[in-house]
Amino acid sequence: MSGAALGIEIVFVFFLALFILHRYGDFKKQHRLVIIATLLAWYLCFLIIFILPLDVSTTIYNRCINRHAVTVAPVNFSQPHTTTVPAVNGTPSANPRREHNEQELPKCFKPWSYIPEGIMPVFWRVVYWTSQFLTWILLPFMQSYARSGGFSITGKIKTALIENAIYYGTYLLIFGAFLIYVAVNPNLHLEWSQLQTIGIAAANTWGLFLLVLLLGYGLVEIPRSYWYGSKKGYLLMKTYFKAAKLMTEKADAEENLEDMMEEVRKVSECIKYNNPLRKCVDTILRKCPPEYQEKMGRNMDDYEDFNEKQNNYPSEKTLVKLHKQVIYSVQRHRRTQVQWRILLEQAFYLEDVAKNESSATRQFVHTFPPQEPENRLFRRFYTPTVEWYWECLLQPWSYRILAVTLALFSAVVVWSECTFFSTKPVLSLFAVFIQQAEKTYNYIYIEMACFLTIFFLSICVYSTVFRIRVFNYYYLATHHQTDAYSLLFSGMLFCRLTPPLCLNFLGLTHMDGSISHQDNRPTAYTMIMGSLKVLPFIADGFYIYYPMLVVILCIATYFSLGTRCLNLLGFQQFMGDNDMTSDLTDEGKELIRREKRKRQRQEDGETRRREWKERYGNQRDETTRNRNVHMDPTELNYTEMSNNRSASKYTRTNRTERDRIELLQDAEPLDFNADTFTDDPLDSESGRYQPGGRYLSMSHSQSRIFDDV
Repeated sequence: MSGAALGIEIVFVFFLALFILHRYGDFKKQHRLVIIATLLAWYLCFLIIFILPLDVSTTIYNRCINRHAVTVAPVNFSQPHTTTVPAVNGTPSANPRREHNEQELPKCFKPWSYIPEGIMPVFWRVVYWTSQFLTWILLPFMQSYARSGGFSITGKIKTALIENAIYYGTYLLIFGAFLIYVAVNPNLHLEWSQLQTIGIAAANTWGLFLLVLLLGYGLVEIPRSYWYGSKKGYLLMKTYFKAAKLMTEKADAEENLEDMMEEVRKVSECIKYNNPLRKCVDTILRKCPPEYQEKMGRNMDDYEDFNEKQNNYPSEKTLVKLHKQVIYSVQRHRRTQVQWRILLEQAFYLEDVAKNESSATRQFVHTFPPQEPENRLFRRFYTPTVEWYWECLLQPWSYRILAVTLALFSAVVVWSECTFFSTKPVLSLFAVFIQQAEKTYNYIYIEMACFLTIFFLSICVYSTVFRIRVFNYYYLATHHQTDAYSLLFSGMLFCRLTPPLCLNFLGLTHMDGSISHQDNRPTAYTMIMGSLKVLPFIADGFYIYYPMLVVILCIATYFSLGTRCLNLLGFQQFMGDNDMTSDLTDEGKELIRREKRKRQRQEDGETRRREWKERYGNQRDETTRNRNVHMDPTELNYTEMSNNRSASKYTRTNRTERDRIELLQDAEPLDFNADTFTDDPLDSESGRYQPGGRYLSMSHSQSRIFDDV
């Protein structure tokens, strides 16, 4: 099994990162380089978290080997006399000191996941420096490249370099000033390894600032989210609140897209086919939604020649700016549309749970059938009765138990963050667990304890990265709706947060020599980070006392101070004791009701259409068969030829007549507040509505005699 665990985890983590990225990114529409760079950044960060417990168990085994090699001294045969030793089991003992030490020290068992010497240092060096290259150089450049509106690779690279000139220049300025200070000061004689350690410490210090902020939020918010998740009524009210906010954003995105499409239309009509900038306009048109492309294609007149004397044509710089705005507007519009559909499904599900909680039959009944086809084997075991017991009875209690468990784990993390610097006595609970397991060399327990600890810490940090939203510039949206800029930015955050997160974990477990102040053999990861003794004010000051601020951040998160501050600044946040929250909740509730009525009308129309087809379609087939039975062969052949000749005409006329009759029988008032006038799929398919919300019976073919009225 030597090295097999490392290989298995490398493959497993790759598919895990690929699965999560597929949930947020769009492999078909986004650029391959964006997908590869983001996947590599996520993969390296997840790999560090999964491989670090193996490094800890291997280090503990190596410490055991070194301890036996030091304490068990060889026999010195140069001494002139020996001491008589009583026999043990009939055999005299030649080395009583060795026998005494072997009785005190337990035997070193090689762990099942032992990694041979020399592999882990090379592995950590490759992983760490690759992630640092991504986060500080490549990903910032790709962010600007992906967001650029240039029409060529050269133009995009030029724009990216200009935007990152200040970013890269800051690094060079700080590093150059530091080198000048070292060269001028005669008391400092730093080698290359020490400079490398200072650079790593500077990067980890920056990451530790952000790490404590995200960790303090996640330690409170994750248990609280599961506790509130057991309260379906609370979730329903919050969903109504989100619906009101999302509808505002959706309307804003639609209005912004309309404005951009109007600008594109003007530019497309202005720049004709023989204009040198026409290629840029065609590139912009390809980024527009298909319905707008068709409209602009119909209205475009390319028969006018290009006149060089006219100076009212937009410049290439203006087209680059327009291209960038169009990409952003289309992405935002598509994202809000998908999020609105997802939010509607969530609201309908929570309303179904609220209705079924008081059901006497104890069978879960859905208002609308699921949109996606369900697995037959799954539905065979997950019956409506089982679904009712899970959704209405077992799931709330499961969430409460999980919330309490996570809250206890968060309390242990907070306590250990405040006491991990104490080595005598050892107050960090994670260090106590690891040291107790180290005495018996229970490697399975050591690896599981390390993995659960660092996994919980990473969940608290990374989940906050997935939740936070910086206006509309950074936002990780599920269902493949995350743009390239946000994906690359998340990769940068992961690469910057993971190294200080791992160092913080090693400090909590006292596996870092700079924290425990012991001369034990360090882990391979700590050796790559270098000794922080070069910067004692960071090793003995900042790294020790700054994590204690997590207590203040946890208290602020528990009392929702950040939410209250954002609410005071005008950013609507869900707060139960706020009038604005109540107003938005009522507004969202009305929006969900309207969408529910719209969905019901659609399903009722489909049901009536199906019943009408089954009833009158069967009667027509039966009548045709009866007529064919009483016909002679000559008449039958003539009838078949006539039917074949008029099949298309019959379909066009009779189907339209049936649709009109059905529409007149089930006429409902138009919903002028809806997004479109074709709420019913029957209306959109059969063409019952004309533009402007008119029925087909009021079209020109039927109402031409009233044109003069």
